[in-house]
Amino acid sequence: MDDPALPADFEGLLVGINRLVRRRLRLGVPEPRLRGAQVELLRLVGARPGLRVSEAAEELRLAGNSVSTLVRQLVGLGMLTRVPDPADGRAVLLRVTPAAAARLRAWEERRAALLREQLDRLPDEDRAALAAALPALRRLAANLHEEEATR
Repeated sequence: MDDPALPADFEGLLVGINRLVRRRLRLGVPEPRLRGAQVELLRLVGARPGLRVSEAAEELRLAGNSVSTLVRQLVGLGMLTRVPDPADGRAVLLRVTPAAAARLRAWEERRAALLREQLDRLPDEDRAALAAALPALRRLAANLHEEEATR
């Protein structure tokens, strides 16, 4: 690697941008305020309705009891439902509630609008540089995902 500062600079920027986006999006968000792990679980279940707790734990790389705690919290907030698994009476299938689905959609729309607004503020050269970096970022994400899957 030519630039020894690149990993730290890159990581710092990613974390910082993500934090700033979350802060901006929290303004005006209805209560209750959800923690990051709760949102991750809701997004996962929203994308894969009928997921089991054990599958969610594996996908999120969390302990089963941690996901069970998140599920209890989100059920209590009216964001998730647990439905008995017809194939295995001991297991439950997770589904987001209509209220949670609406909240996730609104969050995604607000995030997309915020990022579009900020990207529009950049000069054409910067937008082009970011667009050109997307394939490399996708490969980086794929490499990380692949390595994590083999662990």
